[in-house]
Amino acid sequence: MLRLFFYQDKALTTMALTERHLCVMDMRGCGWIPCSVSMSQPIWSKYRERLEDVVLRHPKLFPSFQRGTVKFDEFGNRRKGNILVDPWDCVWSFEADGLQGQVVKHPLENWNSMKDYKLPNPDHGIVQEGGREMTSWESIEHSVDDARRNGMAVGISLGHGFFYLRLTYIRGFVNLMRDIATDSPELHRLIEMMTEYYLQIIERILTFRPDIVYFGDDLGMQDRMPMSETKFREFIYPSYRKFFRRLRDSGVRVHLHTDGHVMEVTDSLLEAGVSILNVQDLVNGLDNIVMNLKGRVCVDLDIDRQRILPYGTPEMIFNHIRDIVLKLGSKEGGLMLTSGIYPHVPLGNIDALCEALEFYMNYYEAR
Repeated sequence: MLRLFFYQDKALTTMALTERHLCVMDMRGCGWIPCSVSMSQPIWSKYRERLEDVVLRHPKLFPSFQRGTVKFDEFGNRRKGNILVDPWDCVWSFEADGLQGQVVKHPLENWNSMKDYKLPNPDHGIVQEGGREMTSWESIEHSVDDARRNGMAVGISLGHGFFYLRLTYIRGFVNLMRDIATDSPELHRLIEMMTEYYLQIIERILTFRPDIVYFGDDLGMQDRMPMSETKFREFIYPSYRKFFRRLRDSGVRVHLHTDGHVMEVTDSLLEAGVSILNVQDLVNGLDNIVMNLKGRVCVDLDIDRQRILPYGTPEMIFNHIRDIVLKLGSKEGGLMLTSGIYPHVPLGNIDALCEALEFYMNYYEAR
């Protein structure tokens, strides 16, 4: 079954999953291919009722959708021209309605501010990227209880930009790259502080006994990493390993989303404890993904949003989904498909994507 997400001012922190999802993630012989389609708020604002028509044409994929449930022009914090300060004291500016903003003022742009810098209070909840408020532990508890009452497995998300990206938000990208190159002692101290903070968050999450925990951290650029594998192993990997291994040792699955070209560090990510890896397809190369990851980890594949979805033809989209399924799929499971829909995607291509996913999601179950 496909899940339909659209923009919400408060980020989705808990997700209810079926045992069937877990079977796919664990590669326990479930040939089903779970798929999710994330409609960004600008795409709803652009196509409005016509997008509702597309969704309603695919009731097998979107069984719970009802016309009129999406407010087309409700952008929440993500309103063009909005400025906000998040709980990390990062100043965000939003340049387009409905899309994530960017940090324009970094609290530790100068290391002289380090002595007075304080991280958010982990007792208050989980910080979501680009948001002013934290998601409270009380609201997370309610969501977990609701899922369990309905017989569902539970996933909890730490949100996007939780560690490496958070370092760029706090220091600024150029400063951070300079810190890594010069082995800055202040950076080591900041990483130590953040690692301790997230370990406290993880301990709180473990009290809810989740089945899976989601992390989001875009490690790659378009065609390479911003740092060498050696530097990644020195500055990022040790903290990742502490977070992920703490969860895995408690029987919890670890899902990591990471955009960009990351093939150089996939072995390190699996070694750190990732059990479901969400990577982009064409940026990393489908054949590279097959060679390096198939059968070793559940791949949650991000369907190309730079070329094929916005500028390809419906036939190209169908053929691309077919190639992915034939190359990465198997009767054992271990493949999930994720599609983000943004403003430049034609309405006909959205419809073609839905048709392709609907056609191939049960491909291996029938064999």
